[in-house]
Order: sequence, then C-alpha cells, then structure tokens
Amino acid sequence: MCGIVGYIGDQQAESILLTGLKRLEYRGYDSAGLAIVGDDGLVVEKRKGKVDELRSAVNGQPLRGTLGVGHTRWATHGPPTDENAHPHTSVTGEFALVHNGIIENHGVIRQRLSEKGYTFESDTDTEVLVHLIDDIRAETDLSLEEAIRQALTQVVGTYGIAVVSSVNDKLIAARKGSPLILGIGDGEYFIGSDAAPLVEHTRQVVYLSDGEIVTVSRSGYEVKTVENVPLEKEVHELEWDLGEIEKSGYDHFMLKEIMEQPTSLSDSMRGRLLPEDPRVVLGGLHTVWDQLVDADRIIIAACGTSWHSALVGEYLIESFARIPVEVEYASEFRYRNPILRDGDVVVVISQSGETADTLAAVREARKKGVLCLGICNVVGSTIARETDAGVYLHAGPEIGVASTKAFTAQVTVLAMIALKLAENRTLSTGEMAHNLHALASIPDKVDEVLDMNDEIREMASVYRYASNFLYLGRGYNFPVALEGALKLKEISYIHAEGYPAAEMKHGPIALIDRFMPVVFIAMKDSTYDKVVSNIEEVVARDGSVIAITDEGNGELDKLCEYVLRIPKTEEFLSPLLTVVPLQLLSYHIAVMRGCHVDQPRNLAKSVTVE
Repeated sequence: MCGIVGYIGDQQAESILLTGLKRLEYRGYDSAGLAIVGDDGLVVEKRKGKVDELRSAVNGQPLRGTLGVGHTRWATHGPPTDENAHPHTSVTGEFALVHNGIIENHGVIRQRLSEKGYTFESDTDTEVLVHLIDDIRAETDLSLEEAIRQALTQVVGTYGIAVVSSVNDKLIAARKGSPLILGIGDGEYFIGSDAAPLVEHTRQVVYLSDGEIVTVSRSGYEVKTVENVPLEKEVHELEWDLGEIEKSGYDHFMLKEIMEQPTSLSDSMRGRLLPEDPRVVLGGLHTVWDQLVDADRIIIAACGTSWHSALVGEYLIESFARIPVEVEYASEFRYRNPILRDGDVVVVISQSGETADTLAAVREARKKGVLCLGICNVVGSTIARETDAGVYLHAGPEIGVASTKAFTAQVTVLAMIALKLAENRTLSTGEMAHNLHALASIPDKVDEVLDMNDEIREMASVYRYASNFLYLGRGYNFPVALEGALKLKEISYIHAEGYPAAEMKHGPIALIDRFMPVVFIAMKDSTYDKVVSNIEEVVARDGSVIAITDEGNGELDKLCEYVLRIPKTEEFLSPLLTVVPLQLLSYHIAVMRGCHVDQPRNLAKSVTVE
C-alpha cells in the first residue's frame, strides 16, 4: 500500500522523487523519505507526516545526486514516526532500501540477527530485511545485487523493494505481491509502484512480475528471477495522460472523479455497446465466451466498493442470464477452502488490479483449475496479467482513495456482461435493443444528477454534525445503500450502516430517533410500495428521512425532510444514478467537517497487503 519511486539518470533526483511521491501519496501518507546518492555519498532524509513535511525538510539544503529512491508509507509494523519512516539504511550506511509489503517471518530473522549483534532503530519489518542483506554481504563478500537476491529467498511474505547504494551506482528493485513498474526514458530510468510518478517522464514501461528482480544502471537494465534466471521482458506503452492524474481546478480528486462519471461511463461503453445492432462486444472475453455462457455457477470475488458492485452484478446476471451467482469477500475466499467444480467460473473485480486479497482469490481459482476472469481498471496490472481473460473498465486513473467512478464503471461492465449473456437466451431482439438504448442514455442522466450538486451541498450542511447514518434500499439498490454508507464512513468518519430496507425491523430500528438521519433509496420500481412502508415506520419514530426517488414523484414530500429527484431509468440501471447523490453527500459532509477527503485517515488506495 506504500508508494515507491526511484530514479537513475542525468537529472537531479530530488525534485523527480518528491514530485513522484506526491503523485503516489494516495497509496500511503503516514510518513515519507528520500535516499539520494551524490558526491557526499548516500544521504537520507525522512519525516513523519505527508510528503509536504519531507519537502519542507529538504528545501533549505537540497540533496544533490542523480540516483535515488523515495517512499511514502502506510504503516503496518510500527506507528508513523521518523524512525519507522523509509528508507532504512545498512549499518555501514552503504545502501538504503524502501519496501512495500509485509515480511511475515521478520520476528525469527530479527532474533537471529540480534544474537549476531545487530541493533534495530525502528519497529519495522523492513529494517530486518536491510540487516539481513548486510549480514549476507558480511559473511559471503557477495555483490549487493547477489546479497539482495539471496536475502529475498529467505524471507516469507510480500515485498516491493527498491535499493540504492553509494558504491555500485545502480538502482535495484524486486517484487513479490507488491506492484512495481520500470519506466524507460531517454538515457534515464524510473521505478514506481504504479504509473502515477512515471507518466510525466515516459510512456515506455516494463511490468515486473512476482519473483523478479531488476538491476538498472545508467546504460541499461537487466531482469532476472530471484532464482537468477535471466528474462526478456516486453515493453508496454502507458495509456495514462498527465492531465488525468491532476486536479484540473477541482478542490479534490474525489470531486473531480465524481464529476468525470459521464465521461468515464461513456468510455467504458465505447466500442462495446452497439444499440442499433443490437449487441454487446466484449473483445477481452471472446476466447472464453462459450465457457462463460455454459457456466453452471459464477462466483464473483472482490473487496470494499468492488464487492458492492459485485452484489449489483449478482442481481444483473441472475435476472438476465438466469445463471446462479455467488458473491464472495475475496479476503475470506481462499481461507475457507471453497468448493469449485467443473462448470464454475470465478470473476474477480478490482479497481487497481493489485488488491492482495483479490489476487489471492485469482490464484486459488487457478490452482483449482477453474476459469478465472478479471474486471479491473489498470492496464498491465497483476490481476489483468494473471487471469485467463477479462474486461478493462477504461474509467481513467482514480486517485481519490474513496472509489467513485470505478464503482459506476464496474456496474456498467457487469450490466454489459449480463445483457450479452442474455442474448438469445432470455431477451428478444426488441428487448435487447431497448435495454442497450437505456444503458447508452445513462451518461447524460448522470450529468443531470450532477447538476444537483448545489442542492446536495445545502442538504449536507444540515447533516454535517450527525453521529450516525442509516442507508436503506431494496433489490438493485440494496448494494447502493451499502456503498453510500461506506463512502460516508471512509471520508467523514461518521458511523454509517447500509441495510436492506426490510431488515430495518430486525435490529436497526432500535437506533432510530430524530438525531439519526435515514437515507432511503425509493425509486418507483417493483419494491417501491414496500420501501414507502419502511419510510412510514421511520417517520412514526420521529426519524429524519432523506429520500432518493424518480423525478416527478411528489408522494414522499410530506414524509421526508429532503427528497432528491433523479432521472427515470430502467430498474436494473438505477444504481448508476442513485449512487451519485450519495457520493456527493458524503463528499460535502466530509469537506464541511474539515476531513482530508482524498487521503482519509488510516486508508490507502491500493490494498496490497493482507
């Protein structure tokens, strides 16, 4: 979850690394540090807090040198302190290492090294790895590259590391479970946890896979396995543009990404949704489509917001394709020894394509010989490379930690899969055309919902001091209730729960009073009358009700304190519209409470450790 950036070339490394860390800050922002090799040898500067704290520390005395690494931390072992910040240096001060991941056997190694006389200045598992490399060198007189390689064969867990040294003028990086990318510039090279710090400098990248180590000199690079087998790696071209990872005048990335949804949804459908034919084209699934059509059961595994989109996908696929679907928390999937049979298909969903638990679900499915498909946003990500086939979201980079446009893009892709599965199965040509036209109209309708921003901001000012929220929905909008509650929890730190509306009577109704806002998703669909009854039950207990319903519906005005009316659409597409006002409500409440919207406490964008 931490962010790593490295540089070797002709330019001064400090500004490149600091800018890169700022672009990676959504991966972790507990502390930050730099290690730069220059005329004065290896110099390290690190600070607790955000990257700006580090920048302030080095502003007065620039770190000169054209080789270096940087790190922004999401704490796992040890609290955020200057001592626990990365980089960590060897006893001799010869090399510095930054690390993303968890060394699970660090306790055993720490004890062994302590008995040899090594002392530890931090609480981190990373410092253990540094001293292990140092110890191997001291006992064997191996090169730094070879000592790193041997050390990595002794550790258990996950790592993405980058190392610089004052003696060999090289940048060394390796990965297992934590992503790393090599960027290839004009006479210079970069290392990054993802594309964000690289796109400003180059579009040519090499994706490192698990168990690979790259040694980068000023004249080139060499990739090997940790077992020392040389590899030839394909060079890919990044699709990101620099403007996509900047705020473009918005106060926060989250607001920018909410407002981008008409575009991101259109991009998700472009070239795939053909209402006039009518058909859906999903090229990434072409080679496995017959297996998907013939599936006896589809298991969808995901985490967080992606899990909520998976729940919508369950409703969609079962409704249209009549294939049984089960939705699993990826974090639990492999630990309960799941039953997977011939005819099952596992689908995993992840915005980053690097989520550790979701990647573990991929490997569990592959180990059991089951077809595994991926839905993710980041081209070249590990999940995209390790699944049998899949679909990219094409939503563009999502920098805000709280996912917004990725959720709606995921639901859109799941809707296209469900409709394509229903072709020649449950839908006539006319019905297919109608549904595809309805889906094609969603971006314009989302644009209409976004026009309600000022109204939602005013509403947020009333509820900014609430301590608890309850979100209720039924059918397709039950997962949206979960997602609305999650967004509020993530960025405003208000306790919120999402429930199926009918389940309110089985516990949550005991909490309702005039100080607890209750958000109902009350679209005029097949469950509308039932939801209205639930609203009546809350009002009878003096609850404060906010309702999201169809435009033109005035039936709820006397019951609710606020009614947000959004454009009408088909019931199965309503989550793409109902979630947007909930995103905006969470955003504005968080801003009014003075919260760090893009970097909420204790969270990181890409969860690459278990």
